Amino acid sequence: MSRPDLHPEILTKNGRKEFAVLPYEEFIALQEWLADIEDLLDLRAAKDAEYDAPTISINEIESRPDKSN
Repeated sequence: MSRPDLHPEILTKNGRKEFAVLPYEEFIALQEWLADIEDLLDLRAAKDAEYDAPTISINEIESRPDKSN
């Protein structure tokens, strides 16, 4: 997830920077990058929320009798 390389065109109004215009492909890449960052932040928040949750090791699960029979 690398940051997109952006080449904005800066538009001015009365000598002040007003707008940044991006090529469409860069705009789409930026949207995708932001969505990936949002997903990463959501994942980190979920992991933090479950930090102290009780867990069961895979060995414990595998050693349990199969109750489907």
